[in-house]
Amino acid sequence: MSPVSTDATRERIIDAAEECFGRFGVAKTTVEDIAAAANLSRATVYRSVSGGRDELILAVVVRDLHRFLDRLAERLRRERSVPEAIVGGTMDAVRYVRSEPTVAHFLVPEAAGHMQAAVAGAAEHVLALCCDYVRPYFEQAQRQRTLRADIEVEGTIEFLFRIITSLIVMDRDRDDEGLRRFLRTYVVPVIAAP
Repeated sequence: MSPVSTDATRERIIDAAEECFGRFGVAKTTVEDIAAAANLSRATVYRSVSGGRDELILAVVVRDLHRFLDRLAERLRRERSVPEAIVGGTMDAVRYVRSEPTVAHFLVPEAAGHMQAAVAGAAEHVLALCCDYVRPYFEQAQRQRTLRADIEVEGTIEFLFRIITSLIVMDRDRDDEGLRRFLRTYVVPVIAAP
């Protein structure tokens, strides 16, 4: 099989996995379900995705993450205020995960074990991907002295991941303005220059 057709087959399988995860949930989706949705044999799925279901879970998450990061990079290109970039980017991330069924399915309790197994070895890859997207804006803000000089992009991204996750897991029924106030009061001062 040529590399182009192999890539096309893999994308077809990832599309089918995304559809099945959305329809059946992560825990109940089998490789057989994915193969049927892709109109391929189970053997073809396993040849194309050697890591099986866990690799497919991660592939769906990473593809969705790329989509979100493309939109975030566009926001960062337009935004002139570091505090507003932090607040807006964090709110966008929270909204994105809450509204994106593909990602949201991974946060429900029935999927937790599967997600943990799929992502455990790839957490550094996901963090590095996010850092690559954000690094140019981060460095520019540090040069302009609008971002604290003593922080690093990796630690800052990890901190924001932890904040975003907690906002999703522990929704306190804040409206948008309440969430903005919370972020401006507690998160912005940790990252933005005084």
